[in-house]
Amino acid sequence: MHDGRNRAAIRPGMRVRIVLKKDQRSGHLTEGEVKDILTSSSYHPHGIKVRLTDGQVGRVQEIVE
Repeated sequence: MHDGRNRAAIRPGMRVRIVLKKDQRSGHLTEGEVKDILTSSSYHPHGIKVRLTDGQVGRVQEIVE
């Protein structure tokens, strides 16, 4: 399973699990499909920030194979 810290591993249309801002303490993951990649840098230690097709924004924790 790939993690979501490298921007190159993430593409629009992929299924991912993200942690929403409100869920950072609990660590609850939300699964969805990537619409936009919001982080401009190639790497982020807490996960690349993305917007899902349903409009939710969070940092990628896992890429669903």
